[in-house]
Amino acid sequence: MRYRLLTAAFAATAALNIAGPVQAAELEVTHWWTSGGEAAAVAEFAKAFDASGHKWIDGAIAGSGGTARPIMISRITGGDPMGATQFNHGRQAEELVEAGLMRDLSDIAEEGKWREVVHPSSLLDSCTLDGKIYCVPVNIHSQQWLWLSNAAFEKAGVPVPTNWEEYAAAAPALEEAGIIPLAVGQQPWQTTLAFQVLLTAIAGPDAYTKIFGEKDADLAAGEELAKVFEAAAQARSMSAKSNVQDWNQATNMVITGQAAGQIMGDWAQGEFQVAGQVAGKDYTCLPGLGVNEVIMTGGDAFYFPVLDDEEKSAAQADLAKLMLSPEVQVAFNLKKGSLPVRGDVDLEAANDCMKKGLEILAQGNIIQSPDQLMSADSLTQINDLFVEFFNNTSITAEDAQKRFVDLVANAD
Repeated sequence: MRYRLLTAAFAATAALNIAGPVQAAELEVTHWWTSGGEAAAVAEFAKAFDASGHKWIDGAIAGSGGTARPIMISRITGGDPMGATQFNHGRQAEELVEAGLMRDLSDIAEEGKWREVVHPSSLLDSCTLDGKIYCVPVNIHSQQWLWLSNAAFEKAGVPVPTNWEEYAAAAPALEEAGIIPLAVGQQPWQTTLAFQVLLTAIAGPDAYTKIFGEKDADLAAGEELAKVFEAAAQARSMSAKSNVQDWNQATNMVITGQAAGQIMGDWAQGEFQVAGQVAGKDYTCLPGLGVNEVIMTGGDAFYFPVLDDEEKSAAQADLAKLMLSPEVQVAFNLKKGSLPVRGDVDLEAANDCMKKGLEILAQGNIIQSPDQLMSADSLTQINDLFVEFFNNTSITAEDAQKRFVDLVANAD
């Protein structure tokens, strides 16, 4: 059965109101969604949960996942757990699960037939350890996108590019028109994201998976990766005058035409939406940089720390079920710019860019996210390398590639 968007999440919340919770409870939910588009999306979860009779206590932590995760982990390990907390799909919460600090959701998943409705199955696999399910995947977020300002290219007198090569070739004309070719913020993960997207587009999805998943250091040292590092050096030059910190500030540079483009995940769509911009008219999106069109099947998931309070534990179960309900999946993901994890929902209101993503997903052109393939410690080391590379022009592409090879060889 396929569900169609009617009026956001009202059908789901109405059903919950009729049944009513056994005992209403307040539940603190921590996350790092603080930009305009993100706040609009998480508000859909809060609205639906509040309508069920419980109370959502928002625990937003500014500064992206890199800032928020250590705070979340410290609270959980320090005996001050929240009711639910965001992590990305993958291995970020692995040690907390192994320590017995995260709630086993297997019974809830079995009741809701999550194995049948969550697509692709790798999303739920990333929530599974020793056969037990410990998290609720809520969206599919792919970082494999290039977002372009149509107005910026019109001002520069060049056509809107259709691929990375055309985009890089337009950089001189953009700079001459006073436009920054590429907006990149200073958060560490942004430069690594740009590199990973370049790797997948230029060297191909198989190369990406072998390097991050199989830790293939020989491939990382080869000629195909040398081309990727040359492109990364191009990106560094194109973004030299981009002096913002947060990813959404970089997105705003594209929205306002100060910058021509940004390599960023599909969560950027939420910012364009809040700004009232229309896909295909005001901005253009190129999945896979217009070279290799793939969807990365990472995204966001919620974990539920083990609590002693029975009422709060019951509220956790209600929230877990609600997050995967068809109507709430639609309402949340339309605001977030991401794709739903349920394979049985129909996003009639999807814009042009979301439709492109859905088509790629339907074709099965998918790769796993770095968090699903490599440990958090190894990814942090790679983040550090690219922060240094993008901020220090004395580091050549060749030197960066050699250091990257060592990191891949020693990764877990």
